[in-house]
Amino acid sequence: MSEIAHIAAAIFKRAGGARRFIVAIAGPPGAGKSTLSAKLNAVLPEGASEVVPMDGFHFDDGILDRRGLRSRKGAPETFDFAGFEALLRRIRSGEPDIAIPIFDRGMELSRAAAAIVAADTKFVLVEGNYLLLDEEPWARLAPLFDFTIFVDVPRNELERRLRQRWHDHGRSEEDARAWIASNDMPNIERVLGRRRPADLVVGDYV
Repeated sequence: MSEIAHIAAAIFKRAGGARRFIVAIAGPPGAGKSTLSAKLNAVLPEGASEVVPMDGFHFDDGILDRRGLRSRKGAPETFDFAGFEALLRRIRSGEPDIAIPIFDRGMELSRAAAAIVAADTKFVLVEGNYLLLDEEPWARLAPLFDFTIFVDVPRNELERRLRQRWHDHGRSEEDARAWIASNDMPNIERVLGRRRPADLVVGDYV
């Protein structure tokens, strides 16, 4: 059995007969949270799971400009925490057919109502950098998760992946390195240095 299958089996066993089971998949930028979420979604029973990315709650660049936060895009304060928390509470309540936003990296925009958590969705895989952040208001999310996973990848590998990510989005080598140093690495250090313990810590899935 693959490690992904083992993780899925652990989730399935922990969930038992619950109607809804919410899994937090946290980690720093570039760790592979989206990849792990997609792989778990593929091996859990068909139609029983949905991925909910925290990135759908990025503030628009226009708002970040007005707040002087454009240079810190991706930091905790550049997300609509209140909207994200409200969504998770709706999901926790079992409300049917909940629309969720998805962040489109190609457009650098969130697409509203881009996916649905249906009434019969049992496993909700929530993925994002700050799900385990031990700072207010993010610490308020803790009771909303039934199981938590942290994806732990060495810093040098995170930096390599982020350089590739920004190259793929058209940034020059110089611009990519500058952005990583001024923005991504501070976010990485915040995720690693101020996180609550996870139920499960896993390695590389990219």
